[in-house]
Amino acid sequence: MTTRILTGITTSGTPHLGNYAGAIRPAIVASRQEGADSFYFLADYHALIKCDDPLRIQRSRLEIAATWLACGLDSDRVTFYRQSDIPEIPELTWLLTCVAGKGLLNRAHAYKASVDRNLELGEDPDAGVTMGLYSYPVLMAADILMFNAQQVPVGRDQIQHVEMARDIGQRFNHLFGRGREFFVQPQALIEEGVATLPGLDGRKMSKSYDNTIPLFGSAKQLKAAIAQIVTDSRAPGEAKDPDGAHLFTLYQAFATPEQVAGFRAELLQGLAWGEAKQRLFELLDNELGEARERYHELISRPDDLEDILLAGALKARKIATPFLGELREAVGLRSFRADLQAGTQAKKKTGKAARFVSFRDDDGRFRFRLLDAAGEQLLLSVAFADGKAAGQASKRLQAGEPLDLRPIEGGFSVWLDDQPVADSPTFADVALRDGAMQGLREALGPQPD
Repeated sequence: MTTRILTGITTSGTPHLGNYAGAIRPAIVASRQEGADSFYFLADYHALIKCDDPLRIQRSRLEIAATWLACGLDSDRVTFYRQSDIPEIPELTWLLTCVAGKGLLNRAHAYKASVDRNLELGEDPDAGVTMGLYSYPVLMAADILMFNAQQVPVGRDQIQHVEMARDIGQRFNHLFGRGREFFVQPQALIEEGVATLPGLDGRKMSKSYDNTIPLFGSAKQLKAAIAQIVTDSRAPGEAKDPDGAHLFTLYQAFATPEQVAGFRAELLQGLAWGEAKQRLFELLDNELGEARERYHELISRPDDLEDILLAGALKARKIATPFLGELREAVGLRSFRADLQAGTQAKKKTGKAARFVSFRDDDGRFRFRLLDAAGEQLLLSVAFADGKAAGQASKRLQAGEPLDLRPIEGGFSVWLDDQPVADSPTFADVALRDGAMQGLREALGPQPD
């Protein structure tokens, strides 16, 4: 069974150790699992909410792209792209904005934190709050729902946004689905124990706190940053409390169980903090050394990075473009010409507004549905390996060929060339099934001019 996984990093700064442990590393591990269909992206639209320095954003996009690849992301195996290269994302954001409740967005952590800070300072509650910040959860929902991600690796502080994506997707399905679930329900995926890494001062490692450890700085820079980690005043020889030391938490996030047990024992036996920091440096330098070399090589070849990202965008849009077309149709943004053609075809048949809708499954295969005038499902096709085969089957059914309908348990199947191509819903009794079979023949069978 295929599981679609999606995550991204905002391109507003240089990647640090917390980004690696909390998002990049678990995402790459997940992408290597059997049956994983992975989508990873540079969240550069999100960056505009936080940063108004164009040069900083451009540099960050380069650094983060190189980081993903240096850390082992296989761009041939996954779909790796820039958010801004997918124009369907902002259009879906607007469709979702029109169904997202203001009350839901009022509860977003980032917005509430801004309001609380303003109130503490005696300012207007919304002072300095942009619509980008306020509607950030809707853009994140569009990132997730556009590709119907089933699992979203995030830090614990982002769980709420995945839950909001679920709420918004459910609302859209309820309003426009007519029996179809356009959006699946995504689940947040957390790597326990390292999802939130402490910074130099013990708070969450964050650029906003200026307490980060650089991911791909030189060995000298890494050692200098580790030397700044705040520890207690216990002298060499005094027993240290591993569970109360964020230096130990950092070590634990990258060490094997055996290394962790040994380090804990040494701290309890009085290992000096200076020596403990040296142990952490050696551990991290060994973990990051090869990736650091690959990172600097990639940074020196921006044209290659551009080609990789554009190829990823093309791959992503093969899914996003037709899916957005289905969503536009669902909300009523349809071509007048298409309506006219549909009306003409209906008159040539029975006058009923039965219509075919094509879509793509989560596993990448293609299907179609036949819906009646009220949007009720009459048929659901089998899964086709490619869109062309699915399209040919639906066209043959629309062309008025004699129907080969075969009863099955609870319903019936439609066959072409002695192969089943679609199934009916399940019926409560044989009479309802036989009536549905006759209705389908009337809707799709050849009609006199």
